[in-house]
Amino acid sequence: MMDVFGFVCAVLLCTAAVQGKPTLRKERVLYQDPELARQAHEDNKSFQYDHEAFLGKEEARTFDQLTPEESKDRLSKIVDRIDSNADGYINTAELKAWIKRVQKRYVYENVAKVWTDYDLNKDNKISWDEYKQATYGYYLANPEEFEDATDQFSFKKMLPRDERRFKTADLNGDLAADREEFTSFLHPEEFEHMKDIVVLETLEDIDRNGDGHVDEDEYIADMFAHEDGGPEPDWVKTEREQFSDFRDLNKDGKMDMDEIRHWIMPQDYDHAQAEARHLVYESDQDKDQMLTKEEILENWNMFVGTEKTSHGKALTRGLTF
Repeated sequence: MMDVFGFVCAVLLCTAAVQGKPTLRKERVLYQDPELARQAHEDNKSFQYDHEAFLGKEEARTFDQLTPEESKDRLSKIVDRIDSNADGYINTAELKAWIKRVQKRYVYENVAKVWTDYDLNKDNKISWDEYKQATYGYYLANPEEFEDATDQFSFKKMLPRDERRFKTADLNGDLAADREEFTSFLHPEEFEHMKDIVVLETLEDIDRNGDGHVDEDEYIADMFAHEDGGPEPDWVKTEREQFSDFRDLNKDGKMDMDEIRHWIMPQDYDHAQAEARHLVYESDQDKDQMLTKEEILENWNMFVGTEKTSHGKALTRGLTF
């Protein structure tokens, strides 16, 4: 499948007039079981999934540049901040609260980084016209250059899709997004009132025949391009079984909107709770269902990463929350 981000970046490199990027497709399963997500990483003991959940993706990459000693020193300081009642123990609730805080921090930091790119008149709001001009201005001025672009990922189709999402995020209907509304526009999966849009966009991405449903072949095609004509890998066969057993709930051979919602947003699943329980279970040496700082530091490489060299690149900034 063609990478949307790659397509957009290629256009931007050729046309500096475009300041922003259209909203992009994300991973389908928004609240994935960490046990499934971390399996590939733990094959080589990288613990990448745990690092990203505990620190956030960007902070996890920064920790990768530290020596083990520096990582443990910074982890020790983080533990003090997680221990909200200062009793010397980290319980599952405290760890869950920290992980949720990290998730929210990433979302709002991401919006802060791009805000000035779109708030062209500096009124601390981003109107639909400002977003459209920053993102699609070059396309609107030069549509003939995009006639041969792959339809699925063309600006022509992405523009009305972004407009629909923007209007859903714009709760007061004034076509100008404040910080919270723009955050829900860029990160709709984090907001309850945006979840129908996430489900609809997922359906539109995968539904190749336009019948308003996702059949098994469309489901598989979204994750696997059968280009060489050879046998399907075992993991694809497993996904076909998953579709039949767990995705197609009413057994009519296809997924409707409700079944897609159940797939990508399982209602009874709490990612932060599951990750917190996992970290406690793996690090709780005395099995009292709480962690001391010593227990966390003993298992430090599960919480934070490092290049594991004797001379790391020191960080010039600390964690700020």
